[in-house]
Amino acid sequence: MKKTIVAILLLMLTAPAWLASQTRKPAAVPVVLISIDGLKPDYVLEADKHGLKIPNLRRLVAEGAHASGVTGVLPTVTYPSHTTIVTGVAPAKHGIIANTPFDPFSKNMGGWYWYAEDIKVPTLWDAATKAGMTTTSVDWPATVGANITFNIAQYWRAENAEDRKLIRALSTPGLLAEAERAVGPYTDGNDYSIAGDVRRAAFNVYVLEKKKPRFHLSYFGSLDEEEHKTGPYSAETFAVLEQLDGVIGQVRAAAEKIGGGRAIICVVSDHGFALSDREVNLNAALHDAGLIELNEKGAVKSWRAFAWYGGGSAGIMLRDASDNEARKKVGEIMHRLANDPSSGVASVIDQTSAQRVAGFSDAAFVVAVRPPYRLGTKLQGPVTVQARPAGTHGYMPEVREMDSAFFITGPGVRAGLDLGLIDMRDIAPTLAALLGVSLSTAEGRRLVVR
Repeated sequence: MKKTIVAILLLMLTAPAWLASQTRKPAAVPVVLISIDGLKPDYVLEADKHGLKIPNLRRLVAEGAHASGVTGVLPTVTYPSHTTIVTGVAPAKHGIIANTPFDPFSKNMGGWYWYAEDIKVPTLWDAATKAGMTTTSVDWPATVGANITFNIAQYWRAENAEDRKLIRALSTPGLLAEAERAVGPYTDGNDYSIAGDVRRAAFNVYVLEKKKPRFHLSYFGSLDEEEHKTGPYSAETFAVLEQLDGVIGQVRAAAEKIGGGRAIICVVSDHGFALSDREVNLNAALHDAGLIELNEKGAVKSWRAFAWYGGGSAGIMLRDASDNEARKKVGEIMHRLANDPSSGVASVIDQTSAQRVAGFSDAAFVVAVRPPYRLGTKLQGPVTVQARPAGTHGYMPEVREMDSAFFITGPGVRAGLDLGLIDMRDIAPTLAALLGVSLSTAEGRRLVVR
């Protein structure tokens, strides 16, 4: 009788815990979007050819779906591309036209499109937050003031340790200080060395493990920084990528930890790279034609037409859209350059014509150069000059060297699936579907990855 009573008591004590364990919902699967700025798809897809030791990136290919390449947006530079990745629309629609706002008089002191309020359409984080999900971000472009639950914003001004104060002030209140107490000092705002990215990785891990988001964004810029210095395919570039592979592994492990061993990991990039060693100074040509006036210090005093640069392409802006004389002069200058094989100008698109492109939306003309030329910033002197060899992007999206990367793995994603060449606008609706949210404004299509 005693044994029976003891057994009943034990059952009564343990039953609630057992029932709870049977009814406990599995952890929600987090969706983690990781950008490696400047990652060319063949670095991963042809890793053996390049002799690269990147087991975490190669694991994504083996276990999930990938694109052979991603056709980008105009211009193929960081901020317009990253905003397309999270909105599914072209820059002309989302509003982040270049890395930096148009600023011929340099009044913005080198400021970038840092602010989320400049994005004119809903983002993935808006859709996820609206659905009641926790969202997090570490250093994603154009996120100052973003509707993200826990956000460490991307921003710099002093480009030294003083920037950390700005980032603390512009991020979710208390978040960066909290993380620094746990993992040490954050990196300087514009430190995109591999050491800087390794520090950012620690903050990604902290935010993932402590805030347990359903959707997380992370950005790493050291590969782009090295490619600009030494070019694509250099030994230095590959050394940085091999170290970044470890960073990817850390972020993935943290995501899977909060997802009960499961997570959707999507690695993307914003553009590819080409080697360049000549510069084309379009504003010098406009100055020669009397369309830009300089002061005694060589700075802009007045202008009627001015080139808004985007690496390998530019929008030619008119101060007065009704200035038909200036418009005619610009067209003549740019077409003359395009007809000269030694100028490096590949195409000139009149934005009032049927050829209009979805970039530099308010420009009178869009001008593109071809590798190995890049656009220079000189306001006077020779239009085309020899320059030091460097990596460049910003060329027209159809230049295949500009193709970016897309890799995705996680529960239900088909292993080894090659999606072929995709459009950058396809990424946002695909991730929205995996999150179970709507992004009705996206221009791209949902990719079938399952």
